[in-house]
Amino acid sequence: MKQSLIIIKVGGKIVEESVSLASLLKDFAHTEGYKVLVHGGGRSATKLSEKLGIESKMVDGRRITDKQTLDVVTMVYGGLVNKNIVAGLQALGVNALGLTGADMNIIESVKRPIKEVDYGYVGDVKHVNAQIVASLIQQGIVPIVAPLTHDGAGSMLNTNADTIASELAKSLSTYFDVTLVYCFEKNGVLSDEMDDNSVIPLITPSLFNKYVHQGIIKGGMIPKLENAFQAIQAGVSKVVITNATAIGKDAGTVVLTD
Repeated sequence: MKQSLIIIKVGGKIVEESVSLASLLKDFAHTEGYKVLVHGGGRSATKLSEKLGIESKMVDGRRITDKQTLDVVTMVYGGLVNKNIVAGLQALGVNALGLTGADMNIIESVKRPIKEVDYGYVGDVKHVNAQIVASLIQQGIVPIVAPLTHDGAGSMLNTNADTIASELAKSLSTYFDVTLVYCFEKNGVLSDEMDDNSVIPLITPSLFNKYVHQGIIKGGMIPKLENAFQAIQAGVSKVVITNATAIGKDAGTVVLTD
């Protein structure tokens, strides 16, 4: 029987503010069993870019990553944000290890091809070295993964944190019974976006299609849920979408197969 593993993805806003970060780290430290944390850090990258006189360019919420911006996100994601989390967890007795995809070659990507938009140094995940990550976890080490990968030819690549969490979850499902948790500012998937208490407790593919048709689920939540279903189809036991303050609690939206 596989041992349980929880992979938690948190957005940059949560890990970039001292109060929300302290609360997150406390909840994460109290989460029992094997665990992995994947984090963002976009706001800090934007602030540092402004200080350095580097213009931040976004298309549909995705950062255009030229060479100067790549240097910034590598410093911020792999350095400042990641190491603040690691240091905070060490203070709470969690033996955390900060990683990018380049470390031990855990995640290799390909540079996104130019189509309608040239995203620059942005990576699409090609391979996850799940065996090495599983070995770390089984030794009692808690990976803290920054949203950076590499191309195998010497370049770092800016990579979506949601995607990294999903790809890690799918690959590690060979070794563990994996639950993937996406944390953001809402309490879950809402039936009424103006009512934070209107959480849909369970979504299956058939319910998803129904809610999309009715216009209840729309916008950026559609690709997030599509990624969740792909993760489940690839072996992840369940996906939870919830508020970062609800880690370890029976709250949010659970995504399962029909």
